[in-house]
Amino acid sequence: LKDIQYVYSIYYNKLEIARFDSNVGKFVGYTEFGVKQANYWNSDTSYIAGLNAQRETYCLHNIDIW
Repeated sequence: LKDIQYVYSIYYNKLEIARFDSNVGKFVGYTEFGVKQANYWNSDTSYIAGLNAQRETYCLHNIDIW
């Protein structure tokens, strides 16, 4: 179960601007705007902790379905 990963991507106009990956543990920006937003989101530790908890809440809960 350690290889399960939660990925949350943010798109604008069909372009991925930022992505949260539970293996990395933070947002990574892919555009100039995305980098600014990623830095802002990464500074909120409670938001990052909530997204990390989504791995256990969403992914591990649904693993039996697949």
